Parts: sequence; C-alpha cells; structure tokens
Amino acid sequence: MSDPAPPKCVRVQIEGRVQGVWFRAWTVQEASRRGLAGWVRNRRDGSVEAVFAGPTAQVDDMIAACHRGPPAAQVTRVTGAPESDVPPPGFEQRPTG
Repeated sequence: MSDPAPPKCVRVQIEGRVQGVWFRAWTVQEASRRGLAGWVRNRRDGSVEAVFAGPTAQVDDMIAACHRGPPAAQVTRVTGAPESDVPPPGFEQRPTG
C-alpha cells in the first residue's frame, strides 16, 4: 500500500473587479465544497489572495473556477505559485492583508 500523495498547495492572486462582489464568501463556499484547506482575503491593492491546499484535481478545479468567480465579478487575471506553508484543515476568510 502506498502513502497518499501530499496535498498540492498554491497561493493565487485574482485581479479585476473582485472586491465588493461577494468573491471572498464565494471562494469559502466553493473551496469548502471541494474539501480544500486554506484561506482567502482582500488585498489593499484591490485584488483577492487565496491559498488552496488539497488533492491536485480539486485545487486545479478551484483555480479554474477563480477565473470566472461569482456572477458580479469581472476577473482579468489569475496568477499562482506553489506555497510551502500548507494550511490546517478547513477554509476561512481572513481580514484584508
């Protein structure tokens, strides 16, 4: 029996009209539905930042969903990079950072 694959962990930044359009709450809902760990917060530059950790397929699916966002959002760019600090289980909304 092999050990399960370690979780994929990615920090993403979402740009566009992503603040004031329910993006953080939507992200918590969507990430939780996928069983991901991590967090989401607004950034002072007007973007949204999030860390997603979990099985590769679910993380990739969540990143793809961020390209669309909730209905009122207008996403212009999503960038991501591997994150070495894997968050504990659960997904939370954090204060602006």
